[in-house]
Amino acid sequence: MKYLINIVDDEKNLNDLVRTYLEKEGYCCQSFYTYDQAYAHVDDDVHLWIIDIMLDKNSGFDLLTEVKNRKPDMPIIFMSARDQDFDRIIGLEKGSDEYITKPFNMKEFLLRTANVLKRVYKDTPQYIEIDGYSIDEAKRKIIYEQQEIDLTTKEYELLLYFVKNRGIAIEREQVLTKVWDENYFGSDRVVDDTLRRLRKKMPNINIKTIYGYGYRLD
Repeated sequence: MKYLINIVDDEKNLNDLVRTYLEKEGYCCQSFYTYDQAYAHVDDDVHLWIIDIMLDKNSGFDLLTEVKNRKPDMPIIFMSARDQDFDRIIGLEKGSDEYITKPFNMKEFLLRTANVLKRVYKDTPQYIEIDGYSIDEAKRKIIYEQQEIDLTTKEYELLLYFVKNRGIAIEREQVLTKVWDENYFGSDRVVDDTLRRLRKKMPNINIKTIYGYGYRLD
């Protein structure tokens, strides 16, 4: 599951830098540079808000209150250039999950963010959603319209390999090596045969054949 994060900071360079690092870690992010921009998104279905206390108009505390009024369990991380105890206390009283003082070490920031998400969503089933299908990696199950789709081991592993490399053109030989094993000595037609069965069981999956080369999941 990809976590969705809203970042609110009127320091554009820092905001963009934080977003870039989070996206490199695999998160999906939106940046907001003013209180009003962020306020327009308080109903967003996201997993985390990262909010600077000092904004252009109202404070980050005000924004936290608006978010918490709608979604009381929403985790929030405060960023601030003010390393003052009363800011930390107010943030905790209002329900923030973490307080990070600027300037901060980016590696530490990423670790703190990951820890908050892990703590908050530790009991949440981790699903990959694609083309209407839900993939439960922990249980190796595929669900479509509340019905489980029965896949063989290789069909499942082939599907997961395409999902983990979505949007990338992959050579047939690469698929064979990664899914079947580099020591596999059978025909490379096994990839096409397995993919044909997979498409039959999951007709909505958008795996395209690139003739003369390989495949791509769009």
